Amino acid sequence: MLLAVSSCLLGNNVRYDGTNQKDKFILDTLSKYADFVHFCPEHLALGTPRETIRIISEKNKIFLKTVFTKEDVTEKIMESSLKEASKLKDFPICGIILKSKSPSCGLGDAKYYENGMPQGKKDGVFAALCKEKFPYLAIEDEARLNDAWLRENFIMQIFAYSDMQKLSNSISKISQLVEFHTSYKYLLHSKNELLYRQLGKIVANQESQSLEEIVNNYKELFFQAINTKSKISKTVNVLEHMVGFFKKELTKEEKVELKKLIDDYKNKIIPLITVIALIKLLSVKYNKEFLLKQKFLQPYPDELALRSDIKSGK
Repeated sequence: MLLAVSSCLLGNNVRYDGTNQKDKFILDTLSKYADFVHFCPEHLALGTPRETIRIISEKNKIFLKTVFTKEDVTEKIMESSLKEASKLKDFPICGIILKSKSPSCGLGDAKYYENGMPQGKKDGVFAALCKEKFPYLAIEDEARLNDAWLRENFIMQIFAYSDMQKLSNSISKISQLVEFHTSYKYLLHSKNELLYRQLGKIVANQESQSLEEIVNNYKELFFQAINTKSKISKTVNVLEHMVGFFKKELTKEEKVELKKLIDDYKNKIIPLITVIALIKLLSVKYNKEFLLKQKFLQPYPDELALRSDIKSGK
């Protein structure tokens, strides 16, 4: 798996003052599962070290200017941003991690100024470009990834994106897509049930399209579906459907206890992993192969432990 990451977060000394903002989660955790391609439009345009820049709003137009000399570097930054975005298009990236608060890379938290005074926050110019060029790609900044819910959704999305890339690069028969779609049933349900049903129609291939056409159509809609943030209400619905597989095996008392666990998750008393672990155990005990193959139960390596945090659901 390949991720695009702001260069300073990888420990490269490309910040305005020649330092970096090395990120522990990216370098110590994500590096076990992903390789990185770096970018820094400000370094590319202005070099390092350099004068700090600001987003300036003037007469309903946005400019980028240096703080002290007031040089207009808008054109330089826009040109370098386009170059960096084009470079990323050449790589099979599964997600992008930006540098927070940066006038180029900030994701909704880059300050903009008018008449020398801060007026609010918006996307940095490169961040906005990434959202435009990669509409269904997982895009976050390192600060937002401190939020358990955003982190869990981001990680889930990049692993699903990678799975789809691998399938589309190796598929030779429609049965492989059927198997993939079946394994992602409940994960897609937890994201967007309507798009899941549309994906099912693509797999059914009622229009007798070629395998290449089917895969391309499926991939585009799949990326859109997994880009949807998970919600507790949808996750609860999926859990209840899964529990239905054991209605013949469990006693009335066991069903009551299982329902209580799901309610406790819904009310943020216990983390999702508690319910997931029990469903896995029951699936093994009662040989529920369909459930054991569901990506929803393990969308990424258990070592990441993202579902162990009560705050990972909203």
